[in-house]
Amino acid sequence: MLRREPSPRALHGVYLSGANRRGESQGGDTMTIRTFVTIASVAGAAAALAVIVPVRAGGDKVAFPENHAAGVLFTTVDRADNKQFREFYTSAAALDAAKKGEPLPSGTVITMLQYAAKLDAQGNPEKDANGRFIKGNLIGYAVMEKRAGWGAEYPDNVRNGEWEYQALKADKSVNTGANLSACFNCHKPLDKQDYVYLYDKMKTAAK
Repeated sequence: MLRREPSPRALHGVYLSGANRRGESQGGDTMTIRTFVTIASVAGAAAALAVIVPVRAGGDKVAFPENHAAGVLFTTVDRADNKQFREFYTSAAALDAAKKGEPLPSGTVITMLQYAAKLDAQGNPEKDANGRFIKGNLIGYAVMEKRAGWGAEYPDNVRNGEWEYQALKADKSVNTGANLSACFNCHKPLDKQDYVYLYDKMKTAAK
């Protein structure tokens, strides 16, 4: 059962009774009561603020990875459905962890560069001598980043471990039209491979 806190009036009576027993002045007790009420008010305001202020979560945590090209280009993907050629970069440390079958370390960033595939006169992607799409103009980036403690704000049916996602335009500005919730939904079933679709590619990539 919750204990009901005494009112300031009741507290005043308690303090006065104590003062009379100790021979202390009423003025001193009034200051004590005021101090108690002030502390209680501040504590109450802080608690209310904790409820009102939303916990920071989302793609705004993820900064553009300026040094992604200094990492490892571990695979490329042809996407016939949207006529894109994609490159994927990450760190050597992430690849080492994947090769051991371990979760990727905190600080891992996986950067996807999206290029429009070069098209022929009929609007179909052209292919190189290896049968792969030929990349045209850069059209955007998608980034997933993992940091210790991230993700705690999300309910279990949404959370992707400690990963956050962000989508950016070719000029590196945030793509505000991107649906980041779709990233969480898409990667959610992959908890056994640290929520990473290309985990197996990382395991076999040359560094």
